[in-house]
Amino acid sequence: MKLDRSAQPTPYEAQQSFGTYLKDAIQEVNDVQVKSDVMTKRLIMGEDVDLHNVMITAQKATIALNATMEIRNKVVEAYQEIIRMPV
Repeated sequence: MKLDRSAQPTPYEAQQSFGTYLKDAIQEVNDVQVKSDVMTKRLIMGEDVDLHNVMITAQKATIALNATMEIRNKVVEAYQEIIRMPV
């Protein structure tokens, strides 16, 4: 059985795809953080926002940031393991 190599992305295409995915994921985390900041500012200014919505938005932002940091730590750890491998 012959493998169709044309279906597999080139290393460059895979790198670009991963880079785009990573950029989009970080942008989503940033958007959640910005939304949390806006909700908090609205609450401080006395605008009509529910406290529980502000707290939920802040918690979502915290969870998103913590998850991002854990993923970053795992990626760095994996990179360090690869670097230590003998060639």
